[in-house]
Amino acid sequence: MARASSIPRPLVRTNQWVIVLAVVATWLTGIHWFLLIPLVAGLMGLFTGFHPIMRVARLFLRKPLSSYIPEDRDQQQFNQWIAVICLALGWLGYLLHWTVVAVVFTALVAAAAFVAILGFCVGCFIRYQWTQYRHRRRTRTS
Repeated sequence: MARASSIPRPLVRTNQWVIVLAVVATWLTGIHWFLLIPLVAGLMGLFTGFHPIMRVARLFLRKPLSSYIPEDRDQQQFNQWIAVICLALGWLGYLLHWTVVAVVFTALVAAAAFVAILGFCVGCFIRYQWTQYRHRRRTRTS
Protein backbone atom coordinates (compact mmCIF):
# COMPACT_ATOMS: atom_id res chain seq x y z
CA MET A 1 0.00 0.00 0.00
CA ALA A 2 1.43 3.38 -1.01
CA ARG A 3 1.88 6.02 1.64
CA ALA A 4 -0.09 9.22 1.30
CA SER A 5 1.83 12.27 0.10
CA SER A 6 0.35 14.38 2.89
CA ILE A 7 -0.30 14.26 6.62
CA PRO A 8 -3.43 15.80 8.15
CA ARG A 9 -2.60 19.01 10.00
CA PRO A 10 -4.10 17.91 13.36
CA LEU A 11 -1.58 15.05 13.49
CA VAL A 12 1.30 17.41 12.78
CA ARG A 13 0.01 19.86 15.42
CA THR A 14 -0.23 17.09 17.99
CA ASN A 15 3.40 16.15 17.37
CA GLN A 16 4.44 19.81 17.71
CA TRP A 17 2.55 20.14 21.00
CA VAL A 18 4.18 16.98 22.36
CA ILE A 19 7.61 18.45 21.56
CA VAL A 20 6.78 21.76 23.26
CA LEU A 21 5.24 20.07 26.31
CA ALA A 22 8.14 17.61 26.67
CA VAL A 23 10.67 20.47 26.64
CA VAL A 24 8.63 22.53 29.13
CA ALA A 25 8.22 19.49 31.38
CA THR A 26 11.97 18.92 31.24
CA TRP A 27 12.70 22.55 32.12
CA LEU A 28 10.17 22.64 34.97
CA THR A 29 11.06 19.30 36.55
CA GLY A 30 14.69 18.78 35.57
CA ILE A 31 13.75 15.29 34.36
CA HIS A 32 15.40 15.07 30.96
CA TRP A 33 13.80 11.70 30.20
CA PHE A 34 10.66 13.58 29.05
CA LEU A 35 12.63 14.45 25.91
CA LEU A 36 12.71 10.78 24.96
CA ILE A 37 8.97 10.76 24.26
CA PRO A 38 9.13 12.96 21.12
CA LEU A 39 12.68 11.80 20.34
CA VAL A 40 11.86 8.08 20.20
CA ALA A 41 8.55 8.74 18.43
CA GLY A 42 10.35 10.89 15.86
CA LEU A 43 13.04 8.29 15.29
CA MET A 44 10.42 5.59 14.87
CA GLY A 45 8.57 7.78 12.38
CA LEU A 46 11.71 8.45 10.36
CA PHE A 47 13.08 4.92 10.30
CA THR A 48 9.98 2.72 10.34
CA GLY A 49 7.20 5.01 9.12
CA PHE A 50 5.28 4.32 12.36
CA HIS A 51 4.95 7.48 14.46
CA PRO A 52 3.24 6.48 17.73
CA ILE A 53 2.19 10.02 18.67
CA MET A 54 0.49 10.58 15.33
CA ARG A 55 -1.01 7.09 15.42
CA VAL A 56 -2.63 7.75 18.80
CA ALA A 57 -3.76 11.23 17.72
CA ARG A 58 -5.34 9.68 14.62
CA LEU A 59 -7.74 7.78 16.87
CA PHE A 60 -9.29 11.09 17.94
CA LEU A 61 -9.96 12.44 14.44
CA ARG A 62 -13.68 12.52 13.67
CA LYS A 63 -13.63 13.17 9.93
CA PRO A 64 -11.95 11.28 7.09
CA LEU A 65 -8.21 12.04 6.87
CA SER A 66 -8.65 13.66 3.45
CA SER A 67 -10.99 16.32 4.88
CA TYR A 68 -8.24 17.93 7.00
CA ILE A 69 -5.77 20.52 5.73
CA PRO A 70 -2.85 18.52 4.33
CA GLU A 71 0.80 19.00 5.26
CA ASP A 72 3.42 17.84 2.76
CA ARG A 73 4.95 14.53 3.89
CA ASP A 74 8.43 15.30 2.52
CA GLN A 75 8.49 18.67 4.27
CA GLN A 76 7.36 17.05 7.52
CA GLN A 77 10.10 14.43 7.21
CA PHE A 78 12.65 17.24 6.81
CA ASN A 79 11.20 19.04 9.84
CA GLN A 80 11.22 15.80 11.83
CA TRP A 81 14.93 15.32 11.10
CA ILE A 82 15.65 18.80 12.46
CA ALA A 83 13.52 18.12 15.57
CA VAL A 84 15.12 14.72 16.20
CA ILE A 85 18.64 16.17 15.90
CA CYS A 86 17.84 19.03 18.28
CA LEU A 87 16.07 16.73 20.76
CA ALA A 88 18.95 14.23 20.66
CA LEU A 89 21.56 16.94 21.19
CA GLY A 90 19.48 18.46 23.98
CA TRP A 91 19.01 15.10 25.69
CA LEU A 92 22.69 14.29 25.29
CA GLY A 93 23.54 17.69 26.77
CA TYR A 94 21.43 16.91 29.84
CA LEU A 95 22.89 13.41 30.08
CA LEU A 96 26.47 14.74 30.01
CA HIS A 97 25.63 17.74 32.25
CA TRP A 98 26.42 20.18 29.46
CA THR A 99 23.71 22.58 30.53
CA VAL A 100 24.33 25.20 27.86
CA VAL A 101 24.14 22.64 25.04
CA ALA A 102 21.02 21.09 26.59
CA VAL A 103 19.19 24.39 27.02
CA VAL A 104 20.19 25.77 23.61
CA PHE A 105 19.02 22.73 21.64
CA THR A 106 15.84 22.19 23.63
CA ALA A 107 15.03 25.90 23.33
CA LEU A 108 15.60 25.74 19.56
CA VAL A 109 13.29 22.78 19.04
CA ALA A 110 10.62 24.12 21.41
CA ALA A 111 10.69 27.55 19.78
CA ALA A 112 10.51 26.07 16.28
CA ALA A 113 7.61 23.79 17.25
CA PHE A 114 5.72 26.57 19.02
CA VAL A 115 6.22 29.03 16.16
CA ALA A 116 5.00 26.30 13.77
CA ILE A 117 1.88 25.92 15.90
CA LEU A 118 1.36 29.66 15.49
CA GLY A 119 1.69 29.35 11.71
CA PHE A 120 5.32 29.93 10.65
CA CYS A 121 7.30 26.86 9.67
CA VAL A 122 11.00 27.38 10.40
CA GLY A 123 11.88 24.05 8.78
CA CYS A 124 10.01 25.08 5.62
CA PHE A 125 12.00 28.31 5.50
CA ILE A 126 15.29 26.45 5.95
CA ARG A 127 14.41 23.89 3.27
CA TYR A 128 13.32 26.61 0.85
CA GLN A 129 16.54 28.57 1.38
CA TRP A 130 18.61 25.40 0.92
CA THR A 131 16.76 24.58 -2.30
CA GLN A 132 17.32 28.12 -3.60
CA TYR A 133 21.03 27.96 -2.70
CA ARG A 134 21.44 24.65 -4.54
CA HIS A 135 19.58 26.01 -7.57
CA ARG A 136 21.72 29.18 -7.70
CA ARG A 137 24.90 27.15 -7.36
CA ARG A 138 23.82 24.74 -10.07
CA THR A 139 22.87 27.49 -12.56
CA ARG A 140 26.10 29.39 -11.88
CA THR A 141 28.28 26.39 -12.78
CA SER A 142 26.29 25.50 -15.93
